[in-house]
Amino acid sequence: MNDQANSVGERYATTPATLTSWSRQDTTWMLGLFGTAIGAGTLFLPINAGLGGFWPLLILALLAFPMTFFAHRGLTRFVLSGREGSDITDVVEEHFGIKAGALITLLYFFAIFPILLIYSVALTNTVGSFMEHQLHIMPPPRALLAFVLILGLLAVVRCGEQVIVKAMSLMVYPFIVALLFLAVYLIPHWTGGILSTASEVPAPSALLSTLWLAIPVMVFSFNHSPIISAFAVDQKRQYGAHADERSSQILSRAHLLMVVMVLFFVFSCVLTLSPAQLAEAKAQNLSILSYLANHFDNPTIAFAAPLIAFVAIAKSFLGHYIGASEGLKGLVLKTGRRPAPKTLDRMTAAFMLVVCWIVATLNPSILGMIEALGGPVIASILFLMPMYAIRKVPAMAKYRGQASNVFVTAVGLVAITAVVYSLVA
Repeated sequence: MNDQANSVGERYATTPATLTSWSRQDTTWMLGLFGTAIGAGTLFLPINAGLGGFWPLLILALLAFPMTFFAHRGLTRFVLSGREGSDITDVVEEHFGIKAGALITLLYFFAIFPILLIYSVALTNTVGSFMEHQLHIMPPPRALLAFVLILGLLAVVRCGEQVIVKAMSLMVYPFIVALLFLAVYLIPHWTGGILSTASEVPAPSALLSTLWLAIPVMVFSFNHSPIISAFAVDQKRQYGAHADERSSQILSRAHLLMVVMVLFFVFSCVLTLSPAQLAEAKAQNLSILSYLANHFDNPTIAFAAPLIAFVAIAKSFLGHYIGASEGLKGLVLKTGRRPAPKTLDRMTAAFMLVVCWIVATLNPSILGMIEALGGPVIASILFLMPMYAIRKVPAMAKYRGQASNVFVTAVGLVAITAVVYSLVA
């Protein structure tokens, strides 16, 4: 299943690059990581994170960078610990055996693929609504609209992994500009908003409870684990023995960019809207953009909001496709079948197109539940599996004894238990 990844390296020399300078490819990956993480979930983050009040939000803001960086660095190191060219499913099998490799591959696929389906539905809804309400034209039948949109994104996918990452990095620029524009636009409208709760310091038990339930929101808003495997494989090919150092540099810059940008946007929103208004937006199941457009009755925001949402969803769709296709190919190969690489690529693309199209056409209401069920699996793979490997796998022994390992394990357990509790409560 590494043939697609191997094709990525054809443009590079066989000799690993050095760390003497920051390359354009490093920037492309940095923006690609940003693009996978910062998607539609960002547009709901001000509502979900702001409802807990000022002090929990402040603590979450301080934890955002270490939570994001240490977890994704751990997963990157896990993939780097495998043989040359091995992706995450191969590395799991290499370290934990064939049965564990098959199980993790299955979980990896079913954790990421439902998110891809959710983005297919969201993309269709966003474009259909934009055509109807902003362009004032009747959208085509839902089945046709969904097919055209998904086929368009898969056309980008067919161009190869490097084209996907480049497309995502290019789409990041207008998204960053849009977030900055909205955050700055709101500054004259700051009324204090969430600061009204700053004078009320919650009891320790209430604070811990709020943080416990809010941490998964922050974790999954910055999650870009689906693209980490392809990122690590490419770093190992380019930098060889220096892959760990360079990938950590790229990750730290990507995470700093996403944390600063998103938190500025979040705080600008929660300083504009009161806790009651945030609760109203949540009750109406609206993104923060849609609520702000209604709140200000501003045609510019009303027109820009769906365009920003489209870019956000398309970016995340492409990033999650890399992880979902990687998992699906791994499942096929672990059945013992060995189709030609091009045949496997076409089978994967055809499967993705058909299933995403059917789900986007049907527009089921259970997708949110599916995403929530995938949450504990993502947290297990992103937070706990690399930390377990550090303890058990000789190739990762050099990372033992670091305080960050305890932090990542604790956050992973908090995220999993909170998601499970929210499902059964």
